[in-house]
Amino acid sequence: MSIAATSATGSPCSRDLRPGFASFLIPYLVFVTIISLSSGRDGDAEFIDWYVTIVWTLPVLTSVLGLTGGLLTVRRATGTPPPVAPSGPVPELVIVVIPTIGRHDVAPALERVVASCCRHLPAEFARLRIDLVIEDGCEARHRITRLAERHTAVRVVEIPRDYCTPGGTRFKARANHYAHLLRLADGEARDDVWVLHMDDDTAVGADTVADLARFVHTQRAAGEDGLHLAQGVLAYPREHAVNRWVWLADAVRPGCDISLFAAATGRGTPHGGLHGELLLVRASVEAAIGWDFGPHATVEDANFALHFCERYPGRSHWFAGRSYGASPATVADFLRQRERWVAGLLQLATDRSVPLRHRRLLVHNLMVWVCSPAQHPATVLLLGALLGDLKTTPVTAAVIPLWALNASFCGWLYWEGYRINVASSADPRPDNWELIRLIALIPLFVLWEAIGTTRGVVRFLRRGEATFTVIPKPL
Repeated sequence: MSIAATSATGSPCSRDLRPGFASFLIPYLVFVTIISLSSGRDGDAEFIDWYVTIVWTLPVLTSVLGLTGGLLTVRRATGTPPPVAPSGPVPELVIVVIPTIGRHDVAPALERVVASCCRHLPAEFARLRIDLVIEDGCEARHRITRLAERHTAVRVVEIPRDYCTPGGTRFKARANHYAHLLRLADGEARDDVWVLHMDDDTAVGADTVADLARFVHTQRAAGEDGLHLAQGVLAYPREHAVNRWVWLADAVRPGCDISLFAAATGRGTPHGGLHGELLLVRASVEAAIGWDFGPHATVEDANFALHFCERYPGRSHWFAGRSYGASPATVADFLRQRERWVAGLLQLATDRSVPLRHRRLLVHNLMVWVCSPAQHPATVLLLGALLGDLKTTPVTAAVIPLWALNASFCGWLYWEGYRINVASSADPRPDNWELIRLIALIPLFVLWEAIGTTRGVVRFLRRGEATFTVIPKPL
């Protein structure tokens, strides 16, 4: 069964996710022109010339992959009707798993998420359960228990404090593994049971639920040829933003969803990783993989993705649906979040227990990410000042189109991500001042990413105790 056969119909909501390419082509032509006019060589190549030729050309494969994913997203978001039209609510059991650290500063977001699930999911899923997975005795236990009492579909799963997985897994993966063992014990690890993983700050809407239901209906019609996993887009509505500057900086994430993730997961094998939210998996498949990835696993979603690639190649799907999350509340939280991701992904990329053929794309993308501090214009200017050579000229003019490609793709990620976030907001109108700030501050936002990346590399190299930082989620 082809991946395209499971595409959603072109609903207005899915069309919001369809990227445009003028935001790439216009900057591309501008960059090519400016770089060509300012890069005339008047002598032998210096060190700084070789340096920029290498570091500014390095991301080209990532840029090409991302643009390919964007083109695939246009096709999927425009869509064709599925071979079998959905009829009535989904009869399969759907279990929503929401692990939470159970602190008071994340409880407001959790309440928003649970309310959205209870409001929208029953319209399409006749058999529904929502599991809130908490640690026994967590700070907000009584508040979470009262929340569950208000909704009949919600139950609280408490992990005993002395519970240990066979592999010593900790943090969120430990919570997921405990919930998975309960499903095994209850006889729910079957092909006709689906598990929807959500974060405690990521809500659903009516559009999310319609896309999920369409996918499940289509897989039932496909029978043994059906797919086993699906993932959509994480959007950040304005009203969930505590800090508008960080919200603008986080526009890169939905941009990556409609490009890099759409290219890998959407072609059937999520070699580039997965998100831990809006992740729909067959319970039988999750039972075969589990979440026991060891004590150093802090990016359990990426771990799961690579194990899925090994067992079920070609059986994943990317769909043009979205969930509704919240950006970090402060720049410090933004940096801590990126630091954890980079350190965890480096740990996974160097894990020889995962076959290299399944790590290759992750290793490549991570290498580009890790090198981002060296690529930042501020780094190049500082290096040029130290060497007394501020003129950066490529060793060969052949790389100029590649430089323009990479720079334009980076800007395109932010532009298209911003557009998705605005379209997902209660007030979906673009703000011209926001657009001006976004464009003007992309170098600053990229610098924030570079700082977080550097901190993650240092944390990985120190090989200290693995930690899992959960940032506050007030909205």
